[in-house]
Amino acid sequence: MQVFHSSHGALRYHDLPGSGVPLLFIHGLGCAGSSDFPRVAADPALAGKRRLLLDLLGAGFSDRPDDFAYTIAAHAETVASLIDHLGLPQLDIVGHSMGGAVAIAASSLRPARVAQLVLLEPNLDRGGGPFSRALAAMSEDEFIQRGQRRMARLASREGSPLWAGSLAASHAPAVHRAAVSLVAGAEPSWRSQLLALTMPRSVVFGSLSLPQPDREQLPAKGVAVHVLADAGHAMSEDNPAGLATLLAGILERAHVA
Repeated sequence: MQVFHSSHGALRYHDLPGSGVPLLFIHGLGCAGSSDFPRVAADPALAGKRRLLLDLLGAGFSDRPDDFAYTIAAHAETVASLIDHLGLPQLDIVGHSMGGAVAIAASSLRPARVAQLVLLEPNLDRGGGPFSRALAAMSEDEFIQRGQRRMARLASREGSPLWAGSLAASHAPAVHRAAVSLVAGAEPSWRSQLLALTMPRSVVFGSLSLPQPDREQLPAKGVAVHVLADAGHAMSEDNPAGLATLLAGILERAHVA
């Protein structure tokens, strides 16, 4: 595992060797790249690429500073700093859920460095999803004392042991502050930022998450939409091989073009 010492703490990430344009994975709320994406990154469909599996601050193996804001904008700044540290002229970014909003914001900070942006059921608008709204409705102290354990047990009962484990292991203030940020949104919105970007952009929905109005609306705005079979929102857990194959196809078509 590699480490980048940002101004707020150590970001840790797996750097899997390969050729071509490197691929950076950014995880969602209560998740970690080190737990969400290994099966996707190790799939033969992506084995030839350099793959970077990032744990954001407060998640996985990365540092957990109490004085960090943990907003989408703050996470995006650390990702942009990591891109600078890596010295990569170009990279592709895949962002899941909250990580999609972080990926959009980071790409807006370093647009010349991002060759392609692929978003897996991203947060595009303020308001969050049911999970982040439930978290944001609690005080930070309440979430630290009781909410984190309760939410992790609920995730486990609902059949997502991977997410339950990463949520239970996450820094509680980090999860809560990020949820509050998702509900509050950004100005301009992540949707507006996405539409203003000019690199190839794609959004992936799990088939079990349909219908989604953006399936028809985003292509009209220049953002490609793809559907992953046999998957819901936790697509790297539901269908990792299918996701790897889909990502490989999306990335290859864009780079050939």
